[in-house]
Amino acid sequence: MGIQIELADDEALVLFELLATGKLCDSVDAPERNALWALEAILQKQLIAPFSENYSSLLEQARSSLVVRYGN
Repeated sequence: MGIQIELADDEALVLFELLATGKLCDSVDAPERNALWALEAILQKQLIAPFSENYSSLLEQARSSLVVRYGN
């Protein structure tokens, strides 16, 4: 069984960064950590921005966009 999740590009990029830093993995048990790793791997296969020279700028733009869209 599988599901599809649709994310905007900025949402996917910010979520990928959060998962890639491992910040969440320190505070969760193994099953949750494994699920987070699976999600990170899926995002890594889909995203091009993390491999761009201007990744930091793209990430900052994505973060700003999310604040504008959803608030603080």
